[in-house]
Amino acid sequence: MATENEASMINLTDRAASEIKKIKNENKIPQEFGLRVGVKGGGCSGFSYTIGFEKEPREGDTVIEQKEIKLFIDGKSLFYLNGIELDYSGGLEGKGFTFNNPNAVKTCGCGNSFGV
Repeated sequence: MATENEASMINLTDRAASEIKKIKNENKIPQEFGLRVGVKGGGCSGFSYTIGFEKEPREGDTVIEQKEIKLFIDGKSLFYLNGIELDYSGGLEGKGFTFNNPNAVKTCGCGNSFGV
């Protein structure tokens, strides 16, 4: 397991960090749990994003700590997620986490999938 503290790999915005903490608190998720951020095949454009809470990192994960949040990322996903910004939007255009990925050469209309 590699640990990385550089914000250049993944940037967690203040809004996203605040929402992650709120979700953990409202759902009584223990503080030591981290957020797994990943990529899986599928979606309109070839890949889709995944997020979810886990107790601890898996073997081979990179762990990034930002704004008191631990992010767990597997090696395959890290290739596609390097340089992204994870944000949260709660406005009129929709509510949820958004991935601003500079590596994506195409995205679908819903913004939930991408291609490289």
